[in-house]
Amino acid sequence: MSNPKIKVMLVDDHTVVRMGFKLLLQGSEDIHVIGEAQSGEDAVKQFQDLAPDVLVLDISMPGIGGLETIARVLAKAPQQKILVLSAHEDVMHARRVLKAGAAGYVTKRSAAEVLMQAIRAVHKGQVYLEPDIAQAMAVEQVSGSKNPLDALTEKEFKVFIELAKGRSVQEIADVMSLSPRTIGTHLYNIKQKLGAGNSAELAIIAIRAGLIAP
Repeated sequence: MSNPKIKVMLVDDHTVVRMGFKLLLQGSEDIHVIGEAQSGEDAVKQFQDLAPDVLVLDISMPGIGGLETIARVLAKAPQQKILVLSAHEDVMHARRVLKAGAAGYVTKRSAAEVLMQAIRAVHKGQVYLEPDIAQAMAVEQVSGSKNPLDALTEKEFKVFIELAKGRSVQEIADVMSLSPRTIGTHLYNIKQKLGAGNSAELAIIAIRAGLIAP
């Protein structure tokens, strides 16, 4: 008797991207895509009914975004296995998602076989990092280099990224369902922790860290 297929739910705000990865995964003998969501909010609403073995999600989505999605999913189902599939190729995002509770991190430029390996590993209860990311993370740990961005809380990190992209306090408040005053407090703390005087300096810090494109 053959083993049941690994049930996967794909979460990405780009329909074409979801379609592409669905086609790739459907070519596998042991992986089956049982559902899709176009936002973190959708994923949080749907995943318990669909009961995927592995939730595969993007980290940079409009609305609550990937990190908050991970937090809300795990608050509802602590045992849910989550693999992040991201366009970001930096160690910073990989560290953040692992800290948030995801079990794996793969970049969208990875070969199809790497994504399948990651899904299988996460399904077995293992942690999976794309080799290049894992190597960079290991080098960072060995060198003992500390990044000031590590001092930011999860909410501060999200606010920092949005500010660096040029969004206003009001826009960020709307997206995160928080008051402008709360976002202003986060902004003050971010500037203090990073030694930045204004939004332009925050953008430079984000670019140097490889978090946003120049």
